Amino acid sequence: MKGAALTIEHLVKTFPDGTPALRDISFAVKPGEFLVIIGLSGSGKSTLMRCINRLIDPTSGRILIDGVDITALSHEEMRRLRRSIGMIFQQFNLVKRSPVLTNVLSGRLGYLPAAYALMNYFPKEQVDRAMANLARVGIPEKARTRADQLSGGQQQRVGIARALMQEPTLILADEPVASLDPATSHSILKHVEELNKKDGITVLCSLHFLSLARRYGTRIIALKAGEVVYDGLPVDIDERRFKEIYGEDAVEVEIR
Repeated sequence: MKGAALTIEHLVKTFPDGTPALRDISFAVKPGEFLVIIGLSGSGKSTLMRCINRLIDPTSGRILIDGVDITALSHEEMRRLRRSIGMIFQQFNLVKRSPVLTNVLSGRLGYLPAAYALMNYFPKEQVDRAMANLARVGIPEKARTRADQLSGGQQQRVGIARALMQEPTLILADEPVASLDPATSHSILKHVEELNKKDGITVLCSLHFLSLARRYGTRIIALKAGEVVYDGLPVDIDERRFKEIYGEDAVEVEIR
């Protein structure tokens, strides 16, 4: 599988109350990159992710995925394109009262007739695919368990398996480990890293913690107040650049 190429051109997002969230952001992501976006809360990380998937519309600028300007697409065209964009959310976004298997299968709904969703019907080959993806993230035995009975780390694994059902060329992971402990965070990010390295899927992952960004990212972009203040290799973030991103009073051990 080949990952998607992504190009952001002069992206601006200003909210209706006049708050600027993104200020003229431009960068390109090569197919198969694992790009980590870092920055403090309010720096624009989640807004950028939501613009890339058109969950919110940018104020101006262009977003191109494999050369297609998604800001110019109709809602129907965007719905079709989203089938190839996997989303992994901070709060998991699972249907808590439904079984794990049903949550994973929901990642396939964009490819199936709408009537299937209404009847909660999935062909056997899709059920088999969902079970294989649950096995890949290490929780096939949880298939019949209600999602709200899982730990946070297990719920995020369900989110990864759901994204895999889309056969994505691009995965957007918006603070996927923000609510998890350090050991579980590494476990989840290792699964995402495998999708990047083994499947070739392009990954954009927003993270708070610099040490996680250095461990998993092949490249880091740092946002501050809606602007790009760093774009480069993880190893090149020295103390000076660290303070530019996180502020003069920041201590690296606190960022973890």
